[in-house]
Amino acid sequence: MKIAVLFGGTSEERDVSLASGGQVIRALRLAGHEVLAIDTSRGFLSPPEVEAVIVAKVDPFPPAQEALAAIHNQALAIANAPDLGAVDVVMLALHGGSGEDGSVQAFLKMLGIPYTGTGHRGSAIAMDKDISKHLLRSAGVPTPEWIMTPTDAEQVAKLVGFPAVVKPNKQGSSVGLTIVRDPALLAPAIAKAARFDDEIMVERFITGRELTVGILDDQALAVGEIRPLHSETFDYASKYQLGGAEEIFPAPLSEDLTSEVQRLGLLAHRALKLECYSRIDFRLAADGRIYCLEANTLPGMTATSLLPKSAAAVGIDFPELCERICQLALKRAR
Repeated sequence: MKIAVLFGGTSEERDVSLASGGQVIRALRLAGHEVLAIDTSRGFLSPPEVEAVIVAKVDPFPPAQEALAAIHNQALAIANAPDLGAVDVVMLALHGGSGEDGSVQAFLKMLGIPYTGTGHRGSAIAMDKDISKHLLRSAGVPTPEWIMTPTDAEQVAKLVGFPAVVKPNKQGSSVGLTIVRDPALLAPAIAKAARFDDEIMVERFITGRELTVGILDDQALAVGEIRPLHSETFDYASKYQLGGAEEIFPAPLSEDLTSEVQRLGLLAHRALKLECYSRIDFRLAADGRIYCLEANTLPGMTATSLLPKSAAAVGIDFPELCERICQLALKRAR
C-alpha cells in the first residue's frame, strides 16, 4: 500500500504525536509499504527529517504555548500536500487538537481520502468529555460524578466531593489536570486548566487502580494495569518518560473482572460511536466498582504505548497492528 502518515500538528500533544508518527512510519516500512511522512504543521518531511522523528523522545512536559503558537503561525495546510489524494490510505498519528476532534477527519472525508480511526462525528464526541460522560451514563457505563464550570467549592463539595479532579474538557495526556484536595485550591486549579480550554470539568477523584483496554475491529483486546511510580495519577510525565509507570499486560485481575472491563470498554466504544480502534480508560475502586474515565480515539502509537501493548498481549505485534488499522480504514471506505 501507499500510506501517508499524518502526525505532529499544533496541539499540546505535538511531541507525543511526533513519537507516534515516527514509530508508525518505521513499522509500516518494515511491513513492506510505501510510506509518506507528513507533519501537518510543516508538510512533507525529507528522509533526514523522517529519521530524526523516528528517534525523537518526548520531553517531560508539553511544549510551551508560545512555541506552539509560533508553529501554528507558519503551519502548512495539509490541503497543500502534493499527491495526498494519490495514497491508498492516510494513517492518523495525531493527538489532541484538530487532529483528534474530528476536524481533520471531516476534511479527509470531504476529499474522499480513506483515513484510519474514528470518523469526524465520533471523534468530536469522544474529545468532549462532558458529552461523552452523558452518553456513557445513558449506555449503562459507570463514570465518576462531574460538574462543569462555572462552579465554586461549595457546589463541588455538594455534587462531586473532594478530592476532585480539575481538567480541561477537551484535552488529552492529562494536560492541565490537577487533583484538588483542599477546597481553597479549587480556583487556582480551574485557572490552570483554563489555559488549555474554555470549558473546565471538575470530576470526582476515584481512588483505586488504573486500568485500560484496547478495542480493535469491535473486539476487546487485553486489559492492562498502569501503576504510576512517581505521582498519584498517570500524568504527562508518567505516560511518556522512561520509568514513569509500570504497565502490566494482561492486568492481574480475576477472570470475571477482566471480562467486565472488556465488556464495558466495548460498550463505551459503541456508545460514543467510535470506529476501527480506540483505547478506553478505567478506574477500579477499592469497593470493586469500575468507572470509565475517558475514551481515546487516537491513542499513543509507539511500540511501547498502551494500545500496542494491549494488542501484543493477544498476539498482535506492532507492525501487524498498524497494518490492520490501515486495512480497517480501507474496508470502511469500500
